[in-house]
Amino acid sequence: MQTDPPVFPVGPFAPTVGVTDDMRRGWIKDLSQLPMQLREAVEGLSNSQLDMKYRNWTIRQIVHHIADSHVNSYIRFKWTLTEDSPTIKAYDEGLWSDLSESRTGPITPSLQLLDGLHSRWCQLLATLMPQDFERAFVHPETGATITLNSALSYYAWHGKHHTGQILWLCARS
Repeated sequence: MQTDPPVFPVGPFAPTVGVTDDMRRGWIKDLSQLPMQLREAVEGLSNSQLDMKYRNWTIRQIVHHIADSHVNSYIRFKWTLTEDSPTIKAYDEGLWSDLSESRTGPITPSLQLLDGLHSRWCQLLATLMPQDFERAFVHPETGATITLNSALSYYAWHGKHHTGQILWLCARS
């Protein structure tokens, strides 16, 4: 009997209170390892396997989504470090994932993008002081003020979340 894919295969995101340096180092390590872990998760998959759906998106769309999302997050970090409480630019991830290149394009460029992006992102993060992570941006849709600590925690989880979706699907195919 086939079960429906879980919404959160690695568990839901849990915001962290009382962030420590060790927690931050762990999240940065998670970000640094994501490109390799994602590459391993999709290694050897055929085009038809890349087009298997996990809930609403195919594996191919998930890979492209991770690249799109993390590019946006990297830019948000840079804005936040160079401007006072900037209002970031939101985007519709569903519409981005529905674009033809996300639905049908090869995943290699997104994997390569993540390699370079995460290398740069982790270089940046390694240079920051603890107080830099308290800087914040404003999300235009919710009005929420989000610290870089919170964003870092979320994106460390985000990569695991989507890689977990791929691994769950591959284990059942």
